[in-house]
Amino acid sequence: MRPAAALTLFLFASAAVAQDWPAFRGPDGTGASRDAAPLKWDATRNVVWKTDLPGAGTSTPVVAGNRVFVTCYSGYNVPGRPAGRQEDLKLHVVALDRATGKVQWARDVTPKLPEQDTIRDGHGYASSTPAADATRLYTFFGKSGVVAFDHAGKELWRADVGSKLNGWGSGASVVLAGGKVIVNASVESDTLFGLDPATGAVAWRLPNVKEAWNTPAVATHNGRAELVMASFGKLFAVDPATGRELWHSATDIPWYMVPSPVVHDGVAYALGGRPGGGLAVRLGGSGNVTATHRLWTSKKGANVPSPVYHEGHLYWMHDNLGLAFCAEAKTGRVVYEERVGRGDGVYGSPVLAGGRIYYPGRSGTTYVVAAKPAFELLASNSFGERGDYLSSPAVAAGRLYLRTNRYVCCVGEK
Repeated sequence: MRPAAALTLFLFASAAVAQDWPAFRGPDGTGASRDAAPLKWDATRNVVWKTDLPGAGTSTPVVAGNRVFVTCYSGYNVPGRPAGRQEDLKLHVVALDRATGKVQWARDVTPKLPEQDTIRDGHGYASSTPAADATRLYTFFGKSGVVAFDHAGKELWRADVGSKLNGWGSGASVVLAGGKVIVNASVESDTLFGLDPATGAVAWRLPNVKEAWNTPAVATHNGRAELVMASFGKLFAVDPATGRELWHSATDIPWYMVPSPVVHDGVAYALGGRPGGGLAVRLGGSGNVTATHRLWTSKKGANVPSPVYHEGHLYWMHDNLGLAFCAEAKTGRVVYEERVGRGDGVYGSPVLAGGRIYYPGRSGTTYVVAAKPAFELLASNSFGERGDYLSSPAVAAGRLYLRTNRYVCCVGEK
């Protein structure tokens, strides 16, 4: 890697303090935190604050400095409300005080119409998680584009990354790497973009990215930065500074890819497709590495939530069957496959904190499972209300941030 590229990658990586959660799946994209988090909570126990939002959404809250940022939408196809008219659709960006949950500012983003008439499974029009660096917040609203703000709420720029629509909506989240704002616009234009963080200008683009709803993972292997992403039929890596493809591997997974890859110790792990599968690929290759760097494939996987890695094992939950899985990272061999609760489905990706895995069930229960290769359900936590919980948790400084279609709730030991 060139010294300048290495410096920009380092600056992005170090922009967030260790106890922030500045992007989807945290500061390093693994869904893992060095902090512990509360084991149990309910409608009154361990609730630090709870703040109503101006609209619905499935993006994850991000935590940066003294603020929590979240996106949402209102006016059209809000779950539990009359459908309304597309002309009334509004997109929102909200900043909350991290300590109290008080709204510090809220900004509207005018949508580009027409939008998708309906979006399956209630994903809505605010499903992409923003990313924050030391001075800016980068949001993504599908065909309505990428919009950057400073932390005080001043809009800085907008970028168009395509206008195609899909019945499942848009889903990939913003990533900061290689000195660029990385946006997977597979839905909008079959393209992966690298944008200039100061202006939103296109620095590079990679075309022909098909059937990919996942958020790329960032890793450094032997001094080389690799941005790893899954698309139809292949797992591949690019240089995040230039967009140049470094390597690709066949996945043997049919159809689209939604779960985000997770990278640990020089190996990328990916799940996805229907009926579901998985694979592991060693980083550092060049060109087609299917025969040389692909370590294993599996028929077990998930279609929506991403996995987490812990001490030689991968953990994930099936999106519809309510089954929790543990597999050996070295071989892909499934160690356990256990039903959780009443078979609750999971769309949000789990987080790992303090040796525990937090799985957000769609009906409102968060299941806490021990991060070990012997299944142990430690807790089943609920606020006592049902609803579509499709967002992934955020965890920072010992607190969990959970969002629903109505509010954000901060959970911490009290």
